[in-house]
Amino acid sequence: MTDTAFPASLAFIGGGNMARSLIGGLLKNGMPGDCIHVADPNESTRAALATDFGVHTHATAADAALQAECWLLAVKPQVMDSVCDSLRDAVAQRQPLVISIAAGIPLQRLRQHLGEGAAIVRTMPNTPALIGLGATGMFAADDVSASQRAQAQAVMQSAGLVEWIADESLMDAVTAVSGSGPAYVFLLAEAMADAAQSLGLPRGTAIALANQTLLGAAHLLSESTDADAATLRQRVTSPNGTTQAAIESFERDAFRDIVQRALTAARDRGVELAAG
Repeated sequence: MTDTAFPASLAFIGGGNMARSLIGGLLKNGMPGDCIHVADPNESTRAALATDFGVHTHATAADAALQAECWLLAVKPQVMDSVCDSLRDAVAQRQPLVISIAAGIPLQRLRQHLGEGAAIVRTMPNTPALIGLGATGMFAADDVSASQRAQAQAVMQSAGLVEWIADESLMDAVTAVSGSGPAYVFLLAEAMADAAQSLGLPRGTAIALANQTLLGAAHLLSESTDADAATLRQRVTSPNGTTQAAIESFERDAFRDIVQRALTAARDRGVELAAG
């Protein structure tokens, strides 16, 4: 990825783990640290960011925002309203592109607190973004220009794959599949390791084999250019073999229905949270 689509200046409102991962990805992909401003109330956090990345740091959100044409809101959802309220005057002055990574906060609520003048892109990243392997859904308001969409995409691509969503209401489905999805994989890893231990393997061996199997399968899936998940599963499943026995057990227990119900529950909870 080149740096041609990056905003000329970028302010992170919040300097936590997700901000650090994005900053690291941006620098790796060619955005100068001198173009990045970070606001965080914690002095030690600011010092670490300045030392580690060579970025400008600020104690207040408004101080950082006034230095940049693009803002990335990376604060906890429970303080988002008050932070956005504090940025209303800066919005009027800068007319910025605003990227939100807060789960469950719709565009209407962001605009209510930021005021008019901000072009807003709502995103839903997930925790693998912390190691550059994120999956992020993105939705843009109608007034976001093509160049601003490209800038937002370049920023979020620094942490992994991005997919644009045409309807904001589908962001809750994004949350269900990728936002919450890493936890499902961790649960599967737990269950596989527990089952392997019950079959007699030492605990450490069971964990190592389960974790590496999931890692290897994920890499194989992501790097296969000629096969989707169903095809890869079929290739592993020899007729009347051990894998077929396990798959048939999953199917008898309605594995697909379990997954469907789980994702639907996550989606529905996202709708509830967004409604306040």
